[in-house]
Amino acid sequence: MSTSVLVLGAGFGGLEFSSRLSALLGDEVPITLIDRADSFVFGFSKLDVMFGKRELDDVRLNYSDLVTPGVTFRRETIVRIDAEHRSATTDQRTYRSDIMVVALGAEYDTAATPGLDALGNEFYSVAGASRLRDIIERFTHGTAVIGVTSTPFKCPPAPSEAAFLLDDYLRERGVRDQVAIKVVLPFGRPVPPSPETSAAILARFAERGIEFVKDNLVTALVRDGRGGRELVLSDDTHMSFDLFLGIPKHRVPAVVAESGMTENGWIPVQPRTAATRYPGVYALGDCTSVGTPKAGVFAEGAANRLAEQLAARLRGAADVPEGYDGTGTCWIELGQGAVGKVAVNFFSVPGQPSGTYWEPSAKTLAEKSAFSAIHRTRWFGLDRVK
Repeated sequence: MSTSVLVLGAGFGGLEFSSRLSALLGDEVPITLIDRADSFVFGFSKLDVMFGKRELDDVRLNYSDLVTPGVTFRRETIVRIDAEHRSATTDQRTYRSDIMVVALGAEYDTAATPGLDALGNEFYSVAGASRLRDIIERFTHGTAVIGVTSTPFKCPPAPSEAAFLLDDYLRERGVRDQVAIKVVLPFGRPVPPSPETSAAILARFAERGIEFVKDNLVTALVRDGRGGRELVLSDDTHMSFDLFLGIPKHRVPAVVAESGMTENGWIPVQPRTAATRYPGVYALGDCTSVGTPKAGVFAEGAANRLAEQLAARLRGAADVPEGYDGTGTCWIELGQGAVGKVAVNFFSVPGQPSGTYWEPSAKTLAEKSAFSAIHRTRWFGLDRVK
């Protein structure tokens, strides 16, 4: 009787794990992949949609196009997870497995920040980025703030990228001189593990007239009593604004929170093996407290290594690959068509992540473009550029 694998969530971690395990074992091991959505969207594509560079339909990758051998995709909503028995119940049926991988990501809680829904906007969800497209198009003067409301949050460079792309957008429309742009981050520098990357971002902030407000969170959005709007920051100061692009509080999906798998809001795992405290149950990506940033490249790295380790064990190999090393490489939009790159290692020295920065070049721009193309092919069998 063959081993069955159940993967909950078809984001970066779930897609990469399924495709890698399939590449190693073919259809020897049946994999069931479940997600309530009908398509996948790369995180950086949301910025393209928000600033009118691409249409939403052009950046969707439909799960119906999945061609991975041995993988069966089910578009269903998971309503219960039983980690002890490695099973999950959806709105249609119950699935039981020998190995279960939870990769359901993080969701957004806009209601956790008072005033965000009524007075501001979030751009981290596909729907939020899509709504902002029309709002930004009408914005011609005032103060625009990109701000983080809570930690941890996905893709730490994304707020800075949004600021650069907003700067580009306003310059192209000839209204940049009428807008102040500010970035509020809970860090002392934009990318804490990499001083070089942070210095490059801060230098471009200075060049482009973007104000960096460090070591702060946006805790509330309020009316100022004169018809205007203000942000309340974690240091108790107030900041007037006309347009707020927010990074909302992150949390695990309710079905994960109700499963009993979490501690302090996230699923604890062994950093190098993705193992939970439940035998045969693993967790990947943004729903965990693994110790790396909540970003797709880190979920991908952990998923790859988990697939290699499981494949070796299932085949009875004498040698099992070493655990995930905590590395990941991100490309960073710096405005005006420039794309830099940073590689970070979070596990080499406990508590002391290190990063290496590459200046923007034709090579880094091409690498970012190739990144999405490679994944489209690997996950969906699509060799066309969408």
